[in-house]
Amino acid sequence: MSHTITAQQAEEFITRVYVGLGMPAADAKIIAELMVTADLSGADGHGIFRLPQYSKRIVEGGINLHPQMKLLKDAPSIALLHGDNAMGHLIMHRCTELAIEKAKKNGIGWVGCCYGNHAGAGSMYTNLVAEAGLVGMYLAVGSANHMAPWGGIDMLLSTNPIAISVPMGAGKPPVLLDMATTVAAYGKVKMKAQQGEEMPVGWMIDKQGNPLTDPNRSHEGMLVPIGEYKGYGLSLMIALLAGCMNGAAVGSELVDFNADSKAVTNTGQTIVAINPDFLGGTEHLVQDATRLVTEIKGSQKLPGVSEIRVPGDGIAKSKAKRTAAGIPIPDNLFKALQETAKLAGVAPLEG
Repeated sequence: MSHTITAQQAEEFITRVYVGLGMPAADAKIIAELMVTADLSGADGHGIFRLPQYSKRIVEGGINLHPQMKLLKDAPSIALLHGDNAMGHLIMHRCTELAIEKAKKNGIGWVGCCYGNHAGAGSMYTNLVAEAGLVGMYLAVGSANHMAPWGGIDMLLSTNPIAISVPMGAGKPPVLLDMATTVAAYGKVKMKAQQGEEMPVGWMIDKQGNPLTDPNRSHEGMLVPIGEYKGYGLSLMIALLAGCMNGAAVGSELVDFNADSKAVTNTGQTIVAINPDFLGGTEHLVQDATRLVTEIKGSQKLPGVSEIRVPGDGIAKSKAKRTAAGIPIPDNLFKALQETAKLAGVAPLEG
């Protein structure tokens, strides 16, 4: 059995839970809006699905509900924010605002953070940058190590996602790439486990290199990098840029927030905003990007292929569909959300 709720229902419920757990209402609303944005975009592993886990972490003291975020370094085009162990969404929302502000004034805004937490889908933040008419890039150290260096078995790297957005003009969705550096994000593994489904071959391998398809045994294996050694290399570089450069946790120092709800994770993330007007100009970018995308979508297709898509098409279609028809909530998740409502002492989710 599955349930369907509206975006408004989801946002109100998430806000209600966080306020019930002691979070300031203004902060709860920002986080709820971002989480629902993830659900509308089809990033189900980063939306309301995460509410039970986030709530547990709050209850067990792993999240600071009254942070004093501060800039450790602040220059015209670059800054480093100390998140004071706040909810990752709040930290990255502030970082994104600051990056946009710097880019509009100085051409580029590069803002990193340390002492953060899991912040959901990177597309949420690069989309905010695109909405401001700027090019966006997001880099993050994942919140648990589930990948080994290429050829090894010690898990010292995470899914380390990257997101890039390019604006396509007012009222049009951006070209938006949001991907993990592993074949599947670990959130998808957790969703498979919750729904009682097997993982496809190719997502994970055990420590002998054999395919692992049971998500309940994921602790016995490791995620597979995209493009073999290339995905490993990309994950490592993101760890250096979003982790080491920001003074955040990497490698053996990384805390697995799936297994530990109390420890400070010191998650590192970076958001970059670039102002096209300081280069070839926004008008030229939009015109040329539109021409290129049109050429790509109109190009010849392989037999059996009905459509050539560009990054962001799936997000736009999902947003349109779910805005109209609602957000699907599997039965196991619905039950977990009702338990979360009890934990927070608030009214249950209707649906």
